[in-house]
Amino acid sequence: MQREDMKDLLWFLEVAKEGSFTKAAANLATSQSTLSHTIKQLEARLGVRLLTRTTRSVATTEAGERLFRSILPRFEGIEADLGDLVAFREKPSGTVRLTLSDHALQTTVWPKLSGVLDEYPDVKVELYADNGMRNIVEERFDAGVRLGENVDKDMIAVRIGPDWRLRAVASPKYFARRGRPQVPQDLVGHVCINMRQATLGGFYAWEFEKDGRELRVRVDGQLSFNSSISQVEAAVSGFGIAYVPEDLVEEHIAAGRLQAVLDDWSQPFTGYHLYYPSRRQMSPAMAVIVDALRQRGTI
Repeated sequence: MQREDMKDLLWFLEVAKEGSFTKAAANLATSQSTLSHTIKQLEARLGVRLLTRTTRSVATTEAGERLFRSILPRFEGIEADLGDLVAFREKPSGTVRLTLSDHALQTTVWPKLSGVLDEYPDVKVELYADNGMRNIVEERFDAGVRLGENVDKDMIAVRIGPDWRLRAVASPKYFARRGRPQVPQDLVGHVCINMRQATLGGFYAWEFEKDGRELRVRVDGQLSFNSSISQVEAAVSGFGIAYVPEDLVEEHIAAGRLQAVLDDWSQPFTGYHLYYPSRRQMSPAMAVIVDALRQRGTI
């Protein structure tokens, strides 16, 4: 392999991952024309076409996909080895990318991180908040945060928060107007505030359990969000029943702004866990984040 092939292969990987010359060029701080010319030169040297280009997208050919899958782990291994060298510095440094929900960010992750980041000024953290079930390997995240029961078995999982549950709540004004559901099935006849699941494309089916009986209810209403915090605000404003994390509504319930129903059907979830691939050696920056977030004491 010639020396220029190394850079060209790195650029090819970026285009293949992004599926776009525009995004890849921006990531690489180069022009689209330079990037396109470089890939064409690489294809010419190899004697095969690696990418199929259309006006709207870029995709790997069969040969390109084979090359992508072959060299990606090797370059990732080199990146990991270079990252390990940071351990020889006095202070950890580097960037850690996390995907998590807005609820996990607000209630669990940020309160813990905000207290330690001042100690590590060279550690950068990128937090991507949505309620999707992201593939952290394919989307190049260092780690993600999910409920323990949703973490894949091939991942390392570290508990970072206590168990919690969802509660069905609405304003007193709403219940005075529409009545109170007595069993989960009654929700079908109520105005509910929905949650759209980003990666699944559909609405979350509300999950209930009582005496070993599990129910999933698909509700309907005028409003839907991809944020639990926004759902709470809409419920307080009287737009319907929301099914949201308990810690977001405790103060509203105590103040009388919201009332809870179906509590006997709401069971705790296994708390939030930080998860990451087991095949990678942990970088010093990642070690700082894991240690900061780790749940300590009684769960």
